[in-house]
Amino acid sequence: MPKIKTNRSAAKRFKLTGSGKISRRRQGLRHILTKKSQKRKNRLGKATLVDKSNESAVRRMVPKATLKK
Repeated sequence: MPKIKTNRSAAKRFKLTGSGKISRRRQGLRHILTKKSQKRKNRLGKATLVDKSNESAVRRMVPKATLKK
C-alpha cells in the first residue's frame, strides 16, 4: 500500500486547533475593500473553523500528521 500524498496547497491553508478542529482564513479581504465597513473587514481578518460538512474533505487532503498546530 503506497503512502498517502498530502495536498500541499491545502496544508498551507488549514491549521489544527488544540481541540482537534480545523481552522481556516476567511475570504473577501484581498481587494475591493473601500465599500466594506471597518467592522466587516475586522471580522474577515480573523480565522474561523472549517464547517463540519467540509471537514472530512480537508482531512482527506491533509492527513493529521501534516496539519500544523
